[in-house]
Amino acid sequence: MPRYIRVPVVIFILIAPLFAGVTNVPAGEIQVSHFSTEGLAGWEPKLFKGSTEYLLQQENGRTVVKATSHAAASGMVRKIHFDPTTHRYLRWSWKIAGTIKGGDEKSKAGDDYAARLYVIFPGRFFWQMKAINYIWANTLPKGEHVPSLFASDSKMLAVESGNEKAGHWVFEERDLLADYRLLFGTDPQGVDAVAIMTDTDNTGGSAEAWYGEISLSTVGK
Repeated sequence: MPRYIRVPVVIFILIAPLFAGVTNVPAGEIQVSHFSTEGLAGWEPKLFKGSTEYLLQQENGRTVVKATSHAAASGMVRKIHFDPTTHRYLRWSWKIAGTIKGGDEKSKAGDDYAARLYVIFPGRFFWQMKAINYIWANTLPKGEHVPSLFASDSKMLAVESGNEKAGHWVFEERDLLADYRLLFGTDPQGVDAVAIMTDTDNTGGSAEAWYGEISLSTVGK
């Protein structure tokens, strides 16, 4: 018998009180994170097994979050409500020391990621919530996607893959509306949270990753 149950992060993020502390944002550009001025204020830890360490760090003149995981799984969640049909372009930067040894997107035993960024979409009830997991994949080719092995309404989309860019900062932009339509076949009703997570609980391995500022825009680059 397993010693714990891997419950999808989407359930933990917005359960009881369901929408307490959610920030509604105005029109225009949205800065999801303010690591350089506010640190991790507004970000809440969510534990699954053990605790991944998230610490602020100065690197090349900017403030980033360094995540270190040893056979652990926990994330940092920012509750924020916005309309992804308007603020549809999600931008962030990240870096990994390396992918997970034994990591495999198609195996529960290998379902670990050096870096991932969640976007949580609400449903009428919490069990109807959906999530896009933008992952730095271990073996899944860049651009491909698979269902989460732990939650059918959570999709894993490989934004980066493998170790070719390990050790280097990579700047990303994703069209949330286009990705949601691709993965779920309909339009989203809104977004309720964004999360970052570095986890190594299933493989029992270790990982290091760095996350830069996260923002949203009405216009793509």
